[in-house]
Amino acid sequence: MLESAVAQLPPLDFEFEADRICDFIRSAVKDKLRRRGMVVAMSGGIDSSACAALAVRALGAERVFGLLLPERDSSSASGELGRALAQHLGIRFAVHELSPTLEAIGCYESQDQVLRRALPGFGPDWKFKLVLQNAMGGRIGITRVVADDPQGRRHESRLSAADYLQLVAATNYKQRVRKTIEYYHADRLNYAVTGTPNRLEYELGFFVKNGDGAADIKPIAHLYKTEVYGMARYLGLPAAITTTTPTTDTFSLPQGQDEFYFGLPFEQMDVALWMVNSGRPTEEIAAHFGSTVDIASEIVASIASKKRAADYLHAGPMHLLD
Repeated sequence: MLESAVAQLPPLDFEFEADRICDFIRSAVKDKLRRRGMVVAMSGGIDSSACAALAVRALGAERVFGLLLPERDSSSASGELGRALAQHLGIRFAVHELSPTLEAIGCYESQDQVLRRALPGFGPDWKFKLVLQNAMGGRIGITRVVADDPQGRRHESRLSAADYLQLVAATNYKQRVRKTIEYYHADRLNYAVTGTPNRLEYELGFFVKNGDGAADIKPIAHLYKTEVYGMARYLGLPAAITTTTPTTDTFSLPQGQDEFYFGLPFEQMDVALWMVNSGRPTEEIAAHFGSTVDIASEIVASIASKKRAADYLHAGPMHLLD
């Protein structure tokens, strides 16, 4: 699926593109930002791994500082992959456990309030995630919470708009606390903070304002996710990273980004966004995916809606300064 999706996007010369990104990093960090290096929070996912590798290629391992920022709901695999990446790249890194901070500011209690309302019997040993209706099935935008109890029984419930917003607001604490720690290390080292969104996330708003959306430099914001995978392979990153399915690593149950936000696997979403950006008609999109025109129209409308929502996320503060 991944290889076929890459073939459907315009071909990318990864050697040329890696050199272009590295030139951009050196110019931005040294000349424009006047910083000595880059801080990269490493989740073990493909985007942060590619950013870290490009930073090392551009500036040298001695000028890149990695961070592992786990919390109660993080996957143990995330930390293992992050450590493996740091060792592979030869960079310094630090680990900050976020759970005590998140507990103190009420993140988990606010999250659990919603879950207790939605799922009677929900308790400390349950695991959960948010799931979005798959776009190919129609009815885009319907979100439900899915949880497994300690006996392995699965429970599902639709969320009210108010409960959905509270749950998302609570989990956004995680990204904002992480970013605070990134800037602490950037300040003490006189480094720039790296943002790791790919083009899907950047254009469609899959980031938290003043959380993972905050950064000094975003080296791969122009690359589709499938292109990031290709870049990671070109850079020689470990197979454990380049073959891993992307997850949000936000909730205690494993969750794909398609389940939580995009409504399609990223391979399909890449192509859908590229076709929309290229002005392809809805009928062509439907034919490409083998769907009805109605479903293709919902996909196009969902992309337009996410782009509008992203305008707020990208916007700076409003003011009256000239």
